[in-house]
Amino acid sequence: MSHFMFGSMEEVSVDWRGKPCKANKHGGMSAAIFVLGLQAFEMMAVAAVGNNLITYVFNDMHFPLSKSANVVTNFIGTVFLLSLVGGFLSDSYLGSFWTMLGFILLCIQAHVPQLRPPHCDMVSNGDHCEEAKGYKAIILFTALYLVALGSGCLKPNIISLGADQFTRENTKQSKKLSTFFNIAYFAFCMGELIALTLLVWVQTHSGMDVGFGISAAVMGIGMISLASGTVLYRNKPPRGSIFTPIAQVLVAAITKRKQICPSNIEMLNVSRNNGPNRVFDMSFNTENLLHTNKFKFLDKACIRTQDGKNESPWRLCTVSQVEQVKIIISVVPIFACTIIFNTILAQLQTFSVQQGSTMNTKIIDGFEIPPASLQSIPYIMLIFVVPLYETILVPTARKITGNDSGITPLQRVGIGLFVATFSMVSAALVEKKRRVSALHHDETMSIFWIAPQFLIFGVSEMFTAVGLIEFFYKQSLEGMQSFLTAMTYCSYSFGFYLSSILVSLVNQITRSKSHGGWLSDNDLNKDRLDLFYWMLAALSLINFFNYVFWSKFFSYNPSLSNGGPCHDDPKARQGSLEEVYDI
Repeated sequence: MSHFMFGSMEEVSVDWRGKPCKANKHGGMSAAIFVLGLQAFEMMAVAAVGNNLITYVFNDMHFPLSKSANVVTNFIGTVFLLSLVGGFLSDSYLGSFWTMLGFILLCIQAHVPQLRPPHCDMVSNGDHCEEAKGYKAIILFTALYLVALGSGCLKPNIISLGADQFTRENTKQSKKLSTFFNIAYFAFCMGELIALTLLVWVQTHSGMDVGFGISAAVMGIGMISLASGTVLYRNKPPRGSIFTPIAQVLVAAITKRKQICPSNIEMLNVSRNNGPNRVFDMSFNTENLLHTNKFKFLDKACIRTQDGKNESPWRLCTVSQVEQVKIIISVVPIFACTIIFNTILAQLQTFSVQQGSTMNTKIIDGFEIPPASLQSIPYIMLIFVVPLYETILVPTARKITGNDSGITPLQRVGIGLFVATFSMVSAALVEKKRRVSALHHDETMSIFWIAPQFLIFGVSEMFTAVGLIEFFYKQSLEGMQSFLTAMTYCSYSFGFYLSSILVSLVNQITRSKSHGGWLSDNDLNKDRLDLFYWMLAALSLINFFNYVFWSKFFSYNPSLSNGGPCHDDPKARQGSLEEVYDI
């Protein structure tokens, strides 16, 4: 790999009045804490709806079970897909408003009987229950996708705004950045925990209308938390469209596809300005990226073809601009390897909830646990494990590896992907036992039998989710953080969409004259959910080895030394799983 530094530019941040920030007054954890407040409240509000939505859609809207599962996965998938829009708009207040509006509309529909189908028991009389159609379905989907739009606007900007409070040029604050990501996940866990216990309990015992109303109020509190830290925030000035410079590189490289790259990289265009015309529109700051030899085809975008004349920015780009596009292309395989992981998550929010509803939910006399609340078990564990990870495991690993985060983000993601497989193994074994007990022994197992699948996935998510966000953030430069953070959420989106596709495909492929498919019945005792879980376990294991392959060949751009090991050590540039799996 060739190393050649083309200048640098200091990070520019301003306060709420547009004036330069002061190190002793703006940013740091004291500012990030207000952003974390919004993180917790937004997660609390949305999780209370998303994690129990299948119960509402199945029991109140009377959609068949497989269709209900797809409604939920499509909704959650859209939440995360729209994070790309959120990363572009960078407006957390607008996102909060749309989310609240969606919750209010859901609250009204759940409260007014005329806006829902007549009451009917879907388990015992599902074939004769009236499914929500016409204006009733329109109201439901309008409300859900208002929430999806608002939450999508929020998610990438919450993480980016919080991370922007720590300057990466400062060694002490660079270490605190990793701490911020762990605390952000802790806030996420707290939001999920309260949603899956208190708010789901309210939905179950006081009605979905009250639960949706509380979600709207919680979202309002999150907005107040965000606004309270305004005077402390370090803000990055708008830099224009992030897609323009990417498109310029691709167009310029294709236009000059017949050109031959010079052997001396100093002959490539390194300047932002080529005469009086701007070559780069300042959409993001890439002035301090080193040249690398990967994807050399893109280097053709930097070749000057008109001596002494000014070339259009669509024909001539800077080396650093090209390097940022190389980074985006490089992270795509890593991104793709986390999709199956999120498909597993989709099962825990859909079929596992219905699985729990067929089991004995009684804890003590007079108190039953709502099936959706079982998802709180891993978060109860994680609110203790995450602080231990940050205070004990990270410092210990830091001494061994010399990495600020203890282990590299890629290693963290890999560990999580491997562990996720066992969540589906546990789910398949328990579902087989539950089905046999119900059909052949007329016994109802305790709901706590499915707790291990949630616990195992909780540990997996602690590694994968945080590692992926940290990885993407550290691979981005100024103006690109929200976009690459949004890619993390797109992984969730594609995972949930893939779940919908798999459910439909499995039903089509396994359909027979005597049965409609593994997941086609409203009664899980007649379905073969255990076989579906085994299929996902196999896909997860294959996906893990695929991830090991791609991570083995991934290398950080040397100028992003805070994204991985120090680039002065050639071996350390390999930010892969080799150190963990000895490959």
